[in-house]
Amino acid sequence: MLLRLSRQIAPAELRAVEAVAEELGYALTRLGERGDVAELARLPGSRPPAGPAHVAAFADLSGVVEILDRGDVRELWRARPDGAASTVVEAAGARFGGGSASIIAGPCAVEDEARLLEVAQAVRSRGASLLRGGAFKPRTSPYSFQGLGREGLEMLRNVREATGLGIVTEVLDPRDVEAVADAADLVQVGARSMANYALLKELGELRQPVLLKRGFGATVSEFLGAAEYVLAGGNESVVLCERGVRGFDRVTRNLLDVGAIAHLAGATHLPVITDPSHAAGRADLVRAIGRAGLIAGADGLMVEVHPAPAEVHSDGQQAIGLDEFGALVRDAEALCVLDDRRLVTLDETPDGASSRPSMSPLPTAHLRGTA
Repeated sequence: MLLRLSRQIAPAELRAVEAVAEELGYALTRLGERGDVAELARLPGSRPPAGPAHVAAFADLSGVVEILDRGDVRELWRARPDGAASTVVEAAGARFGGGSASIIAGPCAVEDEARLLEVAQAVRSRGASLLRGGAFKPRTSPYSFQGLGREGLEMLRNVREATGLGIVTEVLDPRDVEAVADAADLVQVGARSMANYALLKELGELRQPVLLKRGFGATVSEFLGAAEYVLAGGNESVVLCERGVRGFDRVTRNLLDVGAIAHLAGATHLPVITDPSHAAGRADLVRAIGRAGLIAGADGLMVEVHPAPAEVHSDGQQAIGLDEFGALVRDAEALCVLDDRRLVTLDETPDGASSRPSMSPLPTAHLRGTA
């Protein structure tokens, strides 16, 4: 490992660097005429390196300007060496990564069990592999609908039992992880909770897949840092979700970062999906933005679907109808074929083909539009 030290490094700062090196089992040698580059070599018999934790220990010191060469130290989210398979995350029949894509669909929030069951049956029949629905809802205003909490979790459990459709629901508080994990097949960390490090650490100890959404003001590096918290805790099943970042234009609710999707597909071994509903904020744009995410390399979609969006208490303006969702699924199937991937549905024949009734394709003009 090579460090760049401050050219005006104070004696106390240098002693701190030397102390950390000794503690971690490194011999430190200053190089060059100015001595502003330091080489760290492992001492014989020292304990095994702790990976990224060693890099962080030096990076945090005031006398260290930057890490020039990390050696073999790699964060857990980084893409594996050539030839090593990427991570495939499975949850209740859905598959993300490794050439497979799946679709998560359902209402923004759990509000009524009968309606939730209706939506679950409808989205499953149209190709969804998992049902989304929030029992706990983080809202900007404390007076807005916050979700039904534990009652909503019970509704999700009941609908899973009735339909066989796996559940994706959000956890906000480390104290609720156990209850949410009991109801969910894929535990969601929402954009507002991406930097809730106490929650991320708790989920690292969970042996259940985690869906991590990018914060609306987070860089890709910060997003991956949040994933590292979960991975470092021992949970290797993390799905990244790009849901758009905050922009300056009000045409859409957020700006879907398709460049980030393409970058992540190569930079990390973790599967990446996209949420076109939160990116668009408008039902008429969801289908087009969903297609863009898949073309960029996303391993699936997370879509808000509701047959009567006017009646919901949360994000009704971005929920698409059942027919539009069916069209989006057909889009996804076609795009996956073009990219040599497969869209996974729960109702498949033994040869992997969908057993859902075929539907007539929409006119080409509609495919180009924002529908």
